Amino acid sequence: MTGPDSTGSGSGQPPEETVAMVLTALETAAYAVDEQGCIIAVNALAERLLARAATELVGHDAHDLLHRDAHGQPLPRAQCAMRPAFLAGRTAQADREWFARGDGSPLPISWLTSPLNLRGSGDHERATLVIFHTPEVVESPSRPSGQVAQPLPELERLALLAETTTQLTSTLDADETVHRLVSLVVPRLADWVVVDLIRERDEVWRVVVAHAENGAVTYHEDLQGPMPPVPQHSSMPLSRALRGAASTLTSPQTYQKPPDSGITAEQRRLFETTGIHSAAIAPLRSTREVLGAVTLGRSQTPQPFTPADLALLEDIARRAGLALDNARLYQRQRAVAETMQRHLLPQLPQVPGLQMTARYLPAPDASQVGGDWYDAFTLADGATALAVGDVVGHDLDAAAGMAQLRNILRAYAWAQQEPPSHIVKRLDQAVTHIADVPMATMIFGRIEEMGSGRWHLSWTNAGHPPPLLVTQEGLAHYLSDGHGVLLGTGTDQSRPDAVASLPPGSTLLLYTDGLIEAPGRSLDEGLHRLRRHAAALVHRPLPAFTDQLLHRVRPTDNDDDIVLFALRTPTAA
Repeated sequence: MTGPDSTGSGSGQPPEETVAMVLTALETAAYAVDEQGCIIAVNALAERLLARAATELVGHDAHDLLHRDAHGQPLPRAQCAMRPAFLAGRTAQADREWFARGDGSPLPISWLTSPLNLRGSGDHERATLVIFHTPEVVESPSRPSGQVAQPLPELERLALLAETTTQLTSTLDADETVHRLVSLVVPRLADWVVVDLIRERDEVWRVVVAHAENGAVTYHEDLQGPMPPVPQHSSMPLSRALRGAASTLTSPQTYQKPPDSGITAEQRRLFETTGIHSAAIAPLRSTREVLGAVTLGRSQTPQPFTPADLALLEDIARRAGLALDNARLYQRQRAVAETMQRHLLPQLPQVPGLQMTARYLPAPDASQVGGDWYDAFTLADGATALAVGDVVGHDLDAAAGMAQLRNILRAYAWAQQEPPSHIVKRLDQAVTHIADVPMATMIFGRIEEMGSGRWHLSWTNAGHPPPLLVTQEGLAHYLSDGHGVLLGTGTDQSRPDAVASLPPGSTLLLYTDGLIEAPGRSLDEGLHRLRRHAAALVHRPLPAFTDQLLHRVRPTDNDDDIVLFALRTPTAA
């Protein structure tokens, strides 16, 4: 249920925060533009070099504000090499152009652009990074003023690190993080990339062995898989990296001696199989532990790796390690939360003559736990109670509130031989005074056999989407009676009851709003879609009916968890 207290962790940082983080981390002047060429962020080095405050830059068209010819006159857009590049989302560079400083004087600059695919929701899903400096002096806090620099390699290095940051921080999926790392380093830096990750204790798994050849990346599954454990005393390069000890440049000659561990033997096999003649190995670390190691290898490229290459790999590995740690923590939280949610949901009772099935789907991009719930249980008089509800929120508090609500409902329903409306009114008073539940919706009903194969449903609705009844002949209609206010409002209103007969072979659906609500689509559209597909599928066996209905009706951009509860009465004798 989407409400004022609902939260979601999403799939990464907000785009604006990601851009700001990238610019702050760079050691040269830089700004970012959106798809229209307007400046959306700028770092302090760019402010200083341009003699303009960020407020004078952000929100302005970068070309109109900055680009000039050698005489300080505005540069026609037709002559701008930068603008077509970021409109097309490609990399470009120039060695000698001019920007306008805040005082109007022309500033000679070299620049490089690199697309930033932010992969998130927000105003700027795609942006372009512009890195620039004066050809004579590179403005960098780590380089003494006046030192002559080699601009192009430095710009490419900074652009790669910026792209690494944006690519790896915009996902919270560990496998996707590894594959993005592969695409960043091959073939740009190496012909081969190998990623070894430490799993439980000191167990190692070679998750990726990828080779770039003729513009394509091939994954060698025969070289991937389980590895020997991390050796504690081996001085070989990969062993040391997996202990977090050091980064190393190495070659096949290092592995000519008899192996001192299983890891060393596997690494020698890697060199022999791939033909790697030069390798750079760096640990993948988080702030808490060593997560693994990444190995770059060159086989077709004749030049060996240099210390400068190793330093670049260390920078990339540091960013990759933090991204992997975040992804692991997020996935661990999701797994724990989803397990908790599923254990809180009940087993359905066996009721002679009735078929029942239920499905719970967690929100795909939220915290994987929420307040959607269902229940069915036998009452003291032999009738069967049915309930589906939705507590505001997508977090552990919502799940805990759901458990409270369900347990209180069970106690009242068993002890009080009253109509559903009276039970729910008691529940609402308990929610207000003794339960930690902000607001919730629910349907509570009871179903009982009336003889001669007839089944009778009575229910009350507390602000929830209406039940759907589909006959065996495919006639579908919503049970819109019995509707009252949601739980937790603090109002002491009477609640209505409603009754209906369920024809033989009919199917009753109770569900939560995640099944029918989607951004940009009205509630009526969602209800109409559910009714049409339920009618079309009604002759399917109940489990298949439920699964297919979820597949067809669940919105592709759904950001809410979903409960779908289906009940079917026996066919006529």
